[in-house]
Amino acid sequence: MRERGTPGLKASTLILGAGVSGLSTALALLKHGYYVTLLDRGAVGGESSWAGGGILSPLLPWDYPEPLSRLALHSMAAYANWVADIEVRSGRIAEYWQCGMRVLGATQPDTSLAWCKAHGLTAQLMHTNTGDSLWLPDIAQVRNPCLVAALRAAVVQLGGLIHEHCPAAGVLTQGGRVTAVQTSADTFPADSVVLATGAWSGLGLAGLAATPQIRPIRGQMLLFKLEPDVLDTILYRNGLYLIPRRDGHVLVGSTLEDVGFDKSTDAATRQRLHSDAAELLPALAAVQPVQHWAGLRPGSPDNIPIIDRHPDFDNVFVNTGHYRYGVTLAPASAELLVDVMEGKAPALDATPYRWQAALGRRWTQAL
Repeated sequence: MRERGTPGLKASTLILGAGVSGLSTALALLKHGYYVTLLDRGAVGGESSWAGGGILSPLLPWDYPEPLSRLALHSMAAYANWVADIEVRSGRIAEYWQCGMRVLGATQPDTSLAWCKAHGLTAQLMHTNTGDSLWLPDIAQVRNPCLVAALRAAVVQLGGLIHEHCPAAGVLTQGGRVTAVQTSADTFPADSVVLATGAWSGLGLAGLAATPQIRPIRGQMLLFKLEPDVLDTILYRNGLYLIPRRDGHVLVGSTLEDVGFDKSTDAATRQRLHSDAAELLPALAAVQPVQHWAGLRPGSPDNIPIIDRHPDFDNVFVNTGHYRYGVTLAPASAELLVDVMEGKAPALDATPYRWQAALGRRWTQAL
């Protein structure tokens, strides 16, 4: 059995899941004086945290419910300083880049511009021969694997412990509290437990009810290598996005597929994404992708996460269901969860992110 925390710290917290949500929660708790251990069923950040594109905004923020927009805007406002702190602590670069985003083929631009003005997001309507587009210069990005590596190093630097390839199997309980988490090889006691298990949150554990309405949604992506500066801003049109990296790589994505825990890819999707991307950036037509992969997002109705106390146990908390925007929402979600754990009034109304609110949301046929 593992030893519980060290003397003088607030409490020991065990986090299940070491993706961006789990790592950002660990970072916030460590800064508040907690002793933190993370368990991950696979490699740190090896699921959707690694697989995503790293755009730090909902793709079309005016198309989402206000609870998602509020949390995203709160997170976006904090992101540059949050990343800078992580980079200083870790000695690693997350490749944060405020490159802006151009939305091509904008429909109802007046409505979009009005939303941006009301929410403090800079936007400009551009008229071109191919139609109207919206220029959003405030939109930034990070390089997901680099952010994961920096977060991991920062967590370890602050004293966090990480166990990879260590899936949780069940929990031990006593008096309405979880006292420990069991794996196949060990038992980990803790004063509190945080569930940040991403697409697997809807499965639950022995003795611990599953998080409601969470299911895996597959996304396939392509990676190209061009010369640097061929593309210097994010391009978006009709659900397709192109994300440039400073070294000339360009990410293209992404699909939305409700296929369970299947991370396979297929040639037809590869061809379609390549063809559609080449329409936006003709330089891609003459090159082949250097990589094609799929990841599983923690899907949730309306993309609204669950950040709350578990209803069955006083000392179990959840930070999951961020769907397409786990990286975007990471700082604000971690901040909100720590407030919930410590009984503080959060900066944002926490009602939409509560367990009970999730029970009332429903999936529609359209993803």
